[in-house]
Amino acid sequence: MGGISIWSLLLIALIVILLFGTGKLKTLGADLGGAIKGFKKAVNDDTAVEKNAADADFTPEQISTKAEETVNSTASQEVKKD
Repeated sequence: MGGISIWSLLLIALIVILLFGTGKLKTLGADLGGAIKGFKKAVNDDTAVEKNAADADFTPEQISTKAEETVNSTASQEVKKD
């Protein structure tokens, strides 16, 4: 079974650039990077909330309330940035 050679990858990259253009690819890359960054931040925030809850011995209702507050505050901060 053959693999994808460097020439095949270059041909695919050339076709993609011709189809979409560099401006659209730049925008797509920035959007994808922002989405990944937001996902990582949300995962880290949830992990921190769960760790703090375990340390403080909160009830499940208090954990979900704190998680909602964290998500809402993070969302409002992102809206203010835009």
